[in-house]
Amino acid sequence: MPEAMLEHANITVPDARKTADMLCRIFGWRIRWSGPALDEGVSIHVGGEGSYLAVYTPKNIQTPNDNSYITVGGLNHVGVLVDDIAATEAKVQGAGFETHSHADYAPGLRFYFRDHDGIEFEVVSYPAQ
Repeated sequence: MPEAMLEHANITVPDARKTADMLCRIFGWRIRWSGPALDEGVSIHVGGEGSYLAVYTPKNIQTPNDNSYITVGGLNHVGVLVDDIAATEAKVQGAGFETHSHADYAPGLRFYFRDHDGIEFEVVSYPAQ
């Protein structure tokens, strides 16, 4: 039996369409499903065949807490594995986002960026062994 695999995560954002479009442009993902959701909101599932992010916008949005790293249940960052980290960084920068915290570490490469809503993404790449 295979080990468990993360299928999806669900993130609340102010504009699900804007976030889904950004994720498709940067990561080459596609919209797998979209439709009405909890509390008269909308949800868009964006990703690939094996996993996705559900980006959700409720009818009434609340202001986020400033520091997710000290908030129980806070979303600290979303890690995305890519084949070509340089090409992905160019797409991130081309979308107007600033990259930071670059590292060449065992076992690979990484950088981070915050999107238009302040959600932090860690982009990682592991060279072939």
